[in-house]
Amino acid sequence: MLQKQLLKLRKMLLWGQNKLTKKQFIFLSSVLVGISSAFAVILLKAFAHLVFSFATYINTILKLSFINSVLPIIGILLTVFVVKKVLGGTIEKGTSQILYAVAKKASIISPKQMYAQIITSSLTVGLGGSAGLESPIVITGAAFGSNFAQQYNLSYQDRTLLIGCGVAAGIAAAFNAPIAGVLFAIEVLLVDVSIAAFTPIMIAAATGALVSTIVLDETILLSFRQQQTFDYHNIPFYVLLGVFTGLISIYYSRRFQNTEHSFSQLKFGVYKKALIGASLLALLIFIFPALFGEGYESIKTLAESDPGKLLDNTLFSDFRDNNWVLLLFVGSTMMLKAYATGITLGSGGNGGNFAPSLFLGSYAGFFFSKLLNLTGLTQLPVSNFTMVGMAGILSGLFHAPLTAIFLIAEITGGYDLMIPLMMVASISFAISKRFEKHSLDLKNLVKRGHAFTNNKDTNILSVLETEKIIQKDYLTISPDENLDKLIDLISHSDQVVFAVVTKEKELVGIIYFNDIREIIFSKSSVKYILVREIMKKPIAVLYHSDNMETVMNQFEKSTKVFLPVLKEGKYYGFISKSGALEAYREKLKSMIFE
Repeated sequence: MLQKQLLKLRKMLLWGQNKLTKKQFIFLSSVLVGISSAFAVILLKAFAHLVFSFATYINTILKLSFINSVLPIIGILLTVFVVKKVLGGTIEKGTSQILYAVAKKASIISPKQMYAQIITSSLTVGLGGSAGLESPIVITGAAFGSNFAQQYNLSYQDRTLLIGCGVAAGIAAAFNAPIAGVLFAIEVLLVDVSIAAFTPIMIAAATGALVSTIVLDETILLSFRQQQTFDYHNIPFYVLLGVFTGLISIYYSRRFQNTEHSFSQLKFGVYKKALIGASLLALLIFIFPALFGEGYESIKTLAESDPGKLLDNTLFSDFRDNNWVLLLFVGSTMMLKAYATGITLGSGGNGGNFAPSLFLGSYAGFFFSKLLNLTGLTQLPVSNFTMVGMAGILSGLFHAPLTAIFLIAEITGGYDLMIPLMMVASISFAISKRFEKHSLDLKNLVKRGHAFTNNKDTNILSVLETEKIIQKDYLTISPDENLDKLIDLISHSDQVVFAVVTKEKELVGIIYFNDIREIIFSKSSVKYILVREIMKKPIAVLYHSDNMETVMNQFEKSTKVFLPVLKEGKYYGFISKSGALEAYREKLKSMIFE
């Protein structure tokens, strides 16, 4: 029945594609992608909230506090099982795969990502894994956009645009924050988007937020309605908070990646590795229950008037009214979050770092302001600093200050904190950028040798393989040959450049035909002129391992149209500038019209 309905919808859309203008069809597509992304959010969030409510009920009513530790073990093992048995043994994690698809795969995202992220992240995070659902939501939305565009044979630009629509709708639905959704899509993923693309992305974000608002209970989403007024006398402390969150961002980024990498490199079977990692995570959650799942409930607790509730049903419940014990608990949880998330993802779970960044930010803001208050140095509005801290960490980790500012402004229900949000987010971003060149997601691409930039030319060049344009059949000549031999080679080939090499294939010089034209056609005898007398040292050489960006830079610097290539110190062939440009044009054409 469902298949028939989908087939009917597809026929209607094909009819609409023929009747509507291109712009109108894109607008319609953005609405449909927005709805699809919103329902993915609803499914994930509802499941995660249901499991959290179940665990809370068990802890409160039945006094079985260990359930919070058992569920993540089950969740990670189930995730590994699904990946191995259903998804072909592998699954890509993190929004970096969207960046890679946009920059280097013509905005083609596998259809598998439309359901793989939902299934695996719901098992991992829904059952208590210490990660977030937003990255899987974003990837799912992007996959909806890409595959919708492929279904209707849309161009590369339109595929990219609908990927942005899916991303914006996912974030908008997850937080009921359409402005933040638009900014995230543009600031983090589609950095080179044109002004004309804003309208479809805004339509998708508004659609996602609207569907989420109608269907989801507001209590499931991260939102605040209580906050104290902004006092400009606290500006110096907000500046210090910006510095603090910037440094914490750097700490989290490095500790998380080291932990995840260490677990992923363990020489165990996938199930054994998952069991080891999940058991360590279970121990952390048993001591610090706030590390369970996304952690949004604990964020709300910190921002409320009685943050001591955070210690209820923990090993420290007897100290719930002791502010110093609460501060120590919050600080320890804050520092351990990087390890908990790294273990969750490294041992086989699936999730992202968006929710952990908000969790970490709220804990950092609370810790910073509460510490100053307890020392008697000042009296700061702790709830405000708790909320503003989220913007600091989000900006520092993802290098996305605008997204951070407007997301927190939207989920707090107003813009009264706009000034401190702008200050903290920008300072944290500046500090993080100073010590971490790439954002947390981009670091994964860089480590794999796929450095992503905002420059389309660079991205296309990085896809091209140098090996495929090296011309290895060019004739060479020895430095001890006379000019008669060179003239014979020229007359029997169409080459205009010759490599001068020794018997050991060592490159000792280059001869360009234009440089010796006058000598060849002069009436003087040439048989006594040796090649070594007229050859020139190469202005620049390329290496077999050079990427195409390096190749084009060398052509630019040398102003030559042919450059020799060395492999393991020996002459290997030539690359022509025209050949490199032709390869670039073909790749660009395939991306645009594919």
